[in-house]
Amino acid sequence: MKKKQLERWSPLLLLAAIVVLWQVITAGFGVSEFIFPSPSRIWEQTMEHKVTIAGHAWRTFWVTMVGFGIAIVVGVLLGFLIGSSRLAYAAVYPLMTAFNALPKAAFVPILVVWFGIGVGPAILTAFLISFFPIMVNIATGLATLEPELEDVLRVLGAKRWDVLMKVGLPRSMPYFFGSLKVAITLAFVGTTVSEMTAANEGIGYLLISAGSSMQMGLAFSGLLVVGAMAMAMYELFSWIEKHTTGWAHRGSQNA
Repeated sequence: MKKKQLERWSPLLLLAAIVVLWQVITAGFGVSEFIFPSPSRIWEQTMEHKVTIAGHAWRTFWVTMVGFGIAIVVGVLLGFLIGSSRLAYAAVYPLMTAFNALPKAAFVPILVVWFGIGVGPAILTAFLISFFPIMVNIATGLATLEPELEDVLRVLGAKRWDVLMKVGLPRSMPYFFGSLKVAITLAFVGTTVSEMTAANEGIGYLLISAGSSMQMGLAFSGLLVVGAMAMAMYELFSWIEKHTTGWAHRGSQNA
């Protein structure tokens, strides 16, 4: 197997090795399924409850996408504001950093009081936990524009807006896609956490229900579904990044 092929298939090979080792350990040591279910048991319960899991997974997916979409809009706007102005950077960035340090799960009870139990708290939790990486990366891409390059462009007659839109924004695209790959995983975390305490649908609700009824295989199945959805979106953004910002990767390789 060639090196590139090995790199391409390495995640699946590692996953298969983990599953086999997991199955061998649980079967060999007789681990109770109420403590740590085997992959075979998880698969059995996944097939047994596939319709229910699919319904909860769809709810978690679209709620996460709505919150994530809001996070992209707000993150890009704030990042553009902070990265394009030194005053805004000095004023806003420390406050946003302090806000990001707050545990987002603590906001869920407040959001329930404001919006009630349902999709509202889940969407907002997904948004709150995922907009910060997008904002930071956009601001970083704009703020790290070389002063010498900016001076040359201004000498040639370019205005500040022209520099930001024609040079700063394209240079920020690799940062932007990098932030999307991080933020989408956080968005699923936010939605699931909210659903565990403030919803009657979704994977988070399924985890609580399965745990209370001691169906640990079903609970692990819910966790795997969330991981699979997050991984699928991560790979989607990686594919888009590769086909839209290939010039950045080629430049870094040549350097």
